[in-house]
Formats: sequence, structure tokens, C-alpha cells
Amino acid sequence: MHVNQKPRRRHSEQFKSQVLAACAEPGASVSAVALSFGVNANLVHQWRRGRGFNANRAVGSSPVITPPPEFVALSLPSPPAPAPSSAAVAAAAVIRVQLKRGALDVNVVWPISAAADCAGWLRELLQ
Repeated sequence: MHVNQKPRRRHSEQFKSQVLAACAEPGASVSAVALSFGVNANLVHQWRRGRGFNANRAVGSSPVITPPPEFVALSLPSPPAPAPSSAAVAAAAVIRVQLKRGALDVNVVWPISAAADCAGWLRELLQ
């Protein structure tokens, strides 16, 4: 044992039961309970996990039983209207080309789904 080291304390099962019962109170924090009992919060967390504590050996106390969490139903807002599908958007989208050469005025409407073909046609036309 080092010079400044305190001997390890042993806590009774009854003391551990009291600490764990205080932790089980609604709104209680493990840190605050540990501080009020003069023990380290990490030690209390170990007791809560069952390490170093045997509830069956605790004197004059019942084991600490944590009830399972209850199911809470939540109401959710209705989903927004579905966005138009990409196929519907693609069908509505078109390429518009207006060509003027002298007295000639040509308007072409090309589906955007065939943009590569439109580009090829324009290349041929403009050469």
C-alpha cells in the first residue's frame, strides 16, 4: 500500500440496497445519490449492473427490480403529398430549340429523355 492510499472500504449489502433504492426514485441521478451517500458514482453504476451487490443477501430489504419501459404511442403528422416521380418529371421536360436563318423560322420540341440524340442532330445541322 502506498503512503497516501486509503484502505479499500467495504459496504454492507443493506447500505448498497439503500443507495440503489434512492437511485430508483423518479428524477434521481446516480451522481447526486452517490454524492449524498459519500460514494463514487462509478461504484454505484457497478452495483446497478449487479457487480459487487447481491440483493438476496441484503438485510431487511427487497431486491431492486426495475420495471420494463412502457410502450408510448406517438401521433405523427401525416406524410406530405408524394413528390412526382422522376418518370413523370422526365415526360414533362422537353428541349425547345428555335432556329432562324433568313426567312426560315423553325421551332423544335425534343423530349429530354433523348437529349443525346438532340445534341447529335444539332451538331449535324450546324456543320
